[in-house]
Formats: sequence, C-alpha cells, structure tokens
Amino acid sequence: MNYKSISKQFSRAAIALGIVGVLATGQAGAQDQIPSKPEPGTFKIGIEPWLGYGQWHVAASKDLFKKAGLEDVELVNFSEDKDINAALASGQLDAANIATHTAMGMVAAGLPVKIVSLLDFSLKADAILAGSDIKSVADLKGKNIAFEEGTTSDILLNYALASNGMTINDIVRVPMPAADAGTALIAGRVPVAVTYEPYISTALAQDKNIKLLFEAGKDPGLVSDVLVVREEVLKQKPGQVLAMIKAWDAALADYKANTEEDRAIISKAVGASPDDLKTAFDGVQYYTSAEAAKAFAGDFKTKTFADVLKAAKTAGLVTQDVSADSMIDTSFVDAANK
Repeated sequence: MNYKSISKQFSRAAIALGIVGVLATGQAGAQDQIPSKPEPGTFKIGIEPWLGYGQWHVAASKDLFKKAGLEDVELVNFSEDKDINAALASGQLDAANIATHTAMGMVAAGLPVKIVSLLDFSLKADAILAGSDIKSVADLKGKNIAFEEGTTSDILLNYALASNGMTINDIVRVPMPAADAGTALIAGRVPVAVTYEPYISTALAQDKNIKLLFEAGKDPGLVSDVLVVREEVLKQKPGQVLAMIKAWDAALADYKANTEEDRAIISKAVGASPDDLKTAFDGVQYYTSAEAAKAFAGDFKTKTFADVLKAAKTAGLVTQDVSADSMIDTSFVDAANK
C-alpha cells in the first residue's frame, strides 16, 4: 500500500463533474465573525492514507472531535486524488486534505475552495535517490529517472532540475508508481529514482551504494499539505470549520505528549506498522494552527507559495497563475488562537 496519496495529480475532468453546481456560491472571503459553537450536523472530510494527515485519526480515536463540540465527523477515505477531487467538487465533501499544488490546480480550474490551514511539510520524507555514479543534481542530465508523473515526486524533480539550470527535457523520463521507483533503483534498472517514505528507507537499507541526492527540505514547504474547505461550507458552517481546526490542535498536542501511542494509531490507519514508518514520521513536520497562522503571514505566503506554483507550472500540473491572497483564508487559524 502507498502511504502517501497514490496520485497528487489534479484532474480537470473530475472537477468538471461538480463545478457547475458549486460556482454559484461565490467567494466566501474572510469571516467577520466565526461562532465559537459548531453548527449541528455532520462534517465530512476527505482523507488519503498519508501519515501527514494522521492527526485526524488521533482525533477520531480519542474523541477529540466531540470534545471540540462537533456532533459527527466523517473521515471519508480515498486512495487517489482524482476521486477526492471529484467528491469535493460535487459537494459530497465539506473539506479535504490535499497537496498545496493540488489546491492550486483546483482554484486555477475555477473550483471555489479556500486553504484554511497548513497541515504538514515533508522535509525528508520525499527525496531523489541515486546510485554511486551520480554525484550531484547536475549529473542527472541525460539519465533515466524513475518517478511518478503528476505527483509530489514530479514537483520535487522539476524543482531540483530548475535549481540547477535544467528542465525535465534534460532527463529521460521513466514513469512508474513511487512505490516501484525505489525498487527499480535497487535492481539497477535505473540510476536515479524519486520517491517517498517508507520507500526511501527501504532503498537505503538494501543498497549501501544508494544515497540521498536531493530532499524536499531543500525548500521547506515545496512538498506540503493543506486543509481546503468549499466556500459554501465556510459560509454555512464556519463554526464547524473552526472546531475542526481546534480538534487538529488537540490531536497534535496529544501526539507530542504520547508520540509512540499516537504513531501506532496513525500507522494502523494507513496500513503499516510504527517501525515501518519511524523514519517517515521523523521526516514530516506537523503544523499547529498557530504555526500555520505564522507561516501564512510569513514565508509560506511570500516564498513557499511562489516556489510551489512555479514547480507545478513547470511540471504542467497547474496551467495558470493563482495568488496566495485569493486562495488562503487565515481567519480560522487566527480565530483558533484568540
């Protein structure tokens, strides 16, 4: 099983299924007043088997949603982005956990959603791996590179190449799932692979000649995940959205106090053992709402957003510019910290 979303590719076809029905909702904008008590009813949030979203599983396991005042929270599981995108577009979900560049693709296609919080950065959990003959990113020119197109691996590879004056056309693409890329490298079928944890640790453990060539942490936030909410929901159920963010904070506080216990909860939810994911957990940085608010007012908005957008456009995953100001609604993380 893949522990990160199987595909971080944005699907215009999927969004088209529901975009007509939701465009009439208009722009939600910043909330003038967010009720402290959640509205009644169910809150449905889309989630995939990636440990970066793990605090939702902690919240569910330890009744933290109810403690935040929410009547019912439904974690709706998906294995591919195209399905979670379609469900969000058609109004089957209130919110979704997605990659930053996927959110950009949604907004570029006209789907009215807002980023309301920052969930995680992958610092060491996504990387380019290479054999002993590859000494630097410059050495990638002309080489066969295994990676999953349309995913965070695609974003990372394009960014690394651009940082060294190259483009994707300077390498030989070998498309394959990220789960297989590390195996192909170990087997000697390719000299370079782009993948993520736990496949990084597996490759490094099985072949001592394999090394980390480039990690996502070279530009913190390049590979990151955000919480997006439909603008219609921001208008109709702002109290629920705020309560969800508070529940995430409560789960993250519990995680920091009971790390081993909560890692077991998250690992079980994504179909792995804590031992398998130890390195993966260590390579992920979770964000509280206070940290998200600080990031939105600082580097995430002024630098990271631009870097992700540039890499996504270079990879062909986003076809037009979008702005941080139009996409990010900071009022909920601000309200969570009043």
